[in-house]
Amino acid sequence: MHGRTREIRLAEALVESADTLVDGFEAGHYLSGVADHCVGVLAARGAGFMLIDDGRAVSLAAGGADREIALELLRAQYGGGPCLDSYSSGRPVPPVSIRAVRTDSRWPEFTERALAHDIATTYAVPLRRRGRLLGALNVFGAAHAGDSRSEDGTALRLAQLLADCAALGLENNTAYVQCRALAGQLQQALSSRVRIEQAKGMLAERWRTPADHAFVAMRQYARRRRLPLDRVAQEVIDRVADDAELRREAGPADDEGRA
Repeated sequence: MHGRTREIRLAEALVESADTLVDGFEAGHYLSGVADHCVGVLAARGAGFMLIDDGRAVSLAAGGADREIALELLRAQYGGGPCLDSYSSGRPVPPVSIRAVRTDSRWPEFTERALAHDIATTYAVPLRRRGRLLGALNVFGAAHAGDSRSEDGTALRLAQLLADCAALGLENNTAYVQCRALAGQLQQALSSRVRIEQAKGMLAERWRTPADHAFVAMRQYARRRRLPLDRVAQEVIDRVADDAELRREAGPADDEGRA
């Protein structure tokens, strides 16, 4: 690949992999997109991610025109392959010849599938963030990654860069979802508190009684009917709660507290 073309494709890949602070994010679709970029940047036949938890593959995502072949090769690694080796060691598996690996009786199922699809080389890098291993990125080539060890090293470094960006994107989305959930909970709690205070004030004014006495009435009313206090408060605000029953729940107010 021409150097400048590779630079542009790499820049596009990095920008897209960073765009994960969005609603409706789906990890499989996201990783498939990153894998597409891997195929273009690395001039590969195919590429795919294997997400691993507790030593077992839990999710697969592949990219490129031969996406189905890449998925098949990832599935063939459940019993062993470059993805599991890279994940287990936490280090890259450098570009290797599939025929050489078969001769060494290494990854037998994977190598047979790879050769059946005319895959000549493969390499893998760990998918990790801050020391936490999430899985691995596997790249498949129809020919050797390059004519020199220098080219092999460049491809491996680029693959690791793309994998690191993908891991960062996944981590950022997880943080985003957690923050959105917390913000939603806080907003809900604040809105609930505002409704309860508003309802207390309305009852206190209507009954000419302290706000605490009105709150006791709502709380007892809610408990007896097994209703959320927030719902009772909303009924008070909407003037659909039974006023007489509410007053009976509270009992008499202290004379000192009467307005």
